[in-house]
Order: sequence, then C-alpha cells, then structure tokens
Amino acid sequence: MIFSKRFKYKTATKNLENHPDIDEEHEFRDALVAFIQAEEKDEEADFKSTEKKLVNLIKWGARKNEIKNVVLHSFAHLSESKASAEFTKELFNKAEQRLQNADYTTGQTPFGYFLDLNIEAPGYSLARIFKSF
Repeated sequence: MIFSKRFKYKTATKNLENHPDIDEEHEFRDALVAFIQAEEKDEEADFKSTEKKLVNLIKWGARKNEIKNVVLHSFAHLSESKASAEFTKELFNKAEQRLQNADYTTGQTPFGYFLDLNIEAPGYSLARIFKSF
C-alpha cells in the first residue's frame, strides 16, 4: 500500500480479452492505494476470511495515514501464483463494498489493464506498507 498525495492513472494496454474496452484517465488525491495480488492459495481459502483480512489491513493502513480515501489496484505482476481474474474481481468488489459500509470513500482502477501511473507519495515510513497473508 502507498499513501499518495496524488495517484493518477491512464489505461494503456488491455491484458484480459473478455473485459470491456476502456480508454480512461482518473486522478485520486490523498488516498491509500492498495496494490493487491490475489494468489491461487486465496481461492482455496475461505472467501469471507480472505476478504475480511484484506479489508482490515486496508483500514489499518488508512488509519495510520489518517485518511478515509482508498483505491484498490490489481497488481498481479510480481508473482508466479495468481488467482483467477473472476475470483480477484469479486474480492475487489466485496472488499470495496465493505469499505464503503465503514464510511470509506473508495475507487478501483480498471481491472484487466496495464496502466500508465503517476504517483506522488511522501517519504515517511507508514506511507509505504507491505503485508502478505
């Protein structure tokens, strides 16, 4: 997760054929951007438990940075073990709904796309958080 004063994206390359064509550019201000990788083992675990762990971690990071704005970003680039696109998208949607129910303002980057990113992030330790579960 990265706390960003400014997080801007633009769709660049579609990497999932069955997803809609999108040409989009958007900017978020003062948001915790969660770079999320769902793995194969997550599909074998209890879905609700995985969702709850993800949401609790994001809420913890947001509290540490004293913000209520969260962006969910699929970041399935660095691992050999990836969950299915369907599982990952459902996890994102359920986590986003749970965050909204807890009074967070949320957004998601376009799923199934590589994005051009522009990130402005301050240089203090809790502005960058890594957690695996």
